[in-house]
Amino acid sequence: MSDNAAWKTITRGVLEIIEEDDLRRKLAKGTPLNIKLGIDPTSPDVHLGFTVVMRKLRQFQDLGHRVILIVGDYTATVGDPSGKNKTRPILTHEEVLKNAETYKQQFFKIVDPAKTSVVYNGEWFSKLTFTGVTNLMSQITVAQMLERDDFQKRYRGGQPISLHEFLYPMMQAYDSVMIDADVELGGMDQKFNVLRGRELQRGLGKEPQVGLFLPILLGTDGKEKMSKSLGNYIGVNEPPQDMFHKLYSLPDALVESYFQLLTDIPLESIQAKLAEVASGKTNPNVLKEELARDIVTQYHGADAAEKAAVQEKKIHSGEALPENIPVLKVAAGEHWIPELIVKAGLAKSNGEGRRLIENGGVTFDDAKVSDPKAKAMVAGTHLLKCGKRSFVRVEVG
Repeated sequence: MSDNAAWKTITRGVLEIIEEDDLRRKLAKGTPLNIKLGIDPTSPDVHLGFTVVMRKLRQFQDLGHRVILIVGDYTATVGDPSGKNKTRPILTHEEVLKNAETYKQQFFKIVDPAKTSVVYNGEWFSKLTFTGVTNLMSQITVAQMLERDDFQKRYRGGQPISLHEFLYPMMQAYDSVMIDADVELGGMDQKFNVLRGRELQRGLGKEPQVGLFLPILLGTDGKEKMSKSLGNYIGVNEPPQDMFHKLYSLPDALVESYFQLLTDIPLESIQAKLAEVASGKTNPNVLKEELARDIVTQYHGADAAEKAAVQEKKIHSGEALPENIPVLKVAAGEHWIPELIVKAGLAKSNGEGRRLIENGGVTFDDAKVSDPKAKAMVAGTHLLKCGKRSFVRVEVG
């Protein structure tokens, strides 16, 4: 691969590089670089939002570089305050190690294990003396910490900030020192922490790492960061049909970013196809099907993607239902349908639920609902459908 092609691969989807000249200089040496990713396995599940960074790691590997995955068995017990409006719950060391094993299984679906070193930062933090900790903390000021947007918001809002949270950025920075990181990857929410690594390496006489920052992937709702807690996620371990259905049902506005960040399809080809959709030559669903096929193939293979595509066409035409339909438990008796729609998460307000009914897109047990004042009798298991691709089972419970 030419230098120009390699640079295009490395910078695809990247929001910011600090500093770009440093990265070009490191690459020009022609020797493998140490590409760092630190993870705190606070949850055992990996969704497509996490894979944005993982895919970039694999691209570096394919260009001949080394990936060093730092499992934060010590930093996870402190908790990264980045983007948080409150102190994170502290996990036990045993919980972190258990999550790490599940995380690695999913991580290596994308990243080549043969070109990856996995290290636990407990290897050095368990040996660090209190004097070592105080020396480390002397490298950063309280004023610098309070410049952080998340800390500022919490301080102004009267939310407590525990002193142990100040340790986290320096612990992450020390990881970079210990592995001689050349490049550290992360989302934009990690910028403060990654830059501490540059400063600490420089302060200790080492060549500073480059920070390479990637976008935060929006979830299936098109509004919030992909998150299991928000229910807007697509897990890498999800069954092929579930994954395909979620991708095919994405808001149109997300399609470009998902192609750019989650596939290797050339950007020029993506732009050409988007232009055809914009001009009306191509139905948006054609592009969504291509996206879904590509991503499902990555995790489950081409045969599974083909079967999922066939099933999705049946779902879209009303011939079949998706697997694993969400279940809404309610008390037996009559329920106002707009209220059921809101409880099912298919609308944000009763007014929006009424509008869905008025637009003719709501059915209850396959009977079209035309009256926004209508109530439904819940006595067993029922199917509530909004539009062509949103389904919920309503059950007594």
